[in-house]
Amino acid sequence: MHQDHTDFLNTHSLNYIEMALSTDRVERITHPDGYGKRTGQCGDTAEFFLICKDNILQSVSFNVCGCMNTTACCNTVSMKVTGKTIDAAWKISPEEVDRFLETLPEDHFHCAELAVGALYLALTDINGNKLEQLKD
Repeated sequence: MHQDHTDFLNTHSLNYIEMALSTDRVERITHPDGYGKRTGQCGDTAEFFLICKDNILQSVSFNVCGCMNTTACCNTVSMKVTGKTIDAAWKISPEEVDRFLETLPEDHFHCAELAVGALYLALTDINGNKLEQLKD
């Protein structure tokens, strides 16, 4: 049976397609400055690895075990916060991710929440690591 792949291309925005298929931000970092991992109710898991210098997120990579929607959301989060200050990164929201992707299926909004939640955990980890360094 022949599958029609044009439906995917006609159904989704260019932003969604690029973020769903891009792999240049997928990377596991051994000793990141910040790390966050979250598993959603759907069973998808998102991990973020942050490298920070002078309060700027120099590198934001991720790993996903889940669907294409979660990958698109994680890529969007990574792209939007790389090069930003930690404070600015805290301002990203699932709604902003959804708006950027344009065609994230409504019943997969939880993927944007999962991606942003994993980032927030990584940002919290950076802040915790900074406090530990101050104590030393």
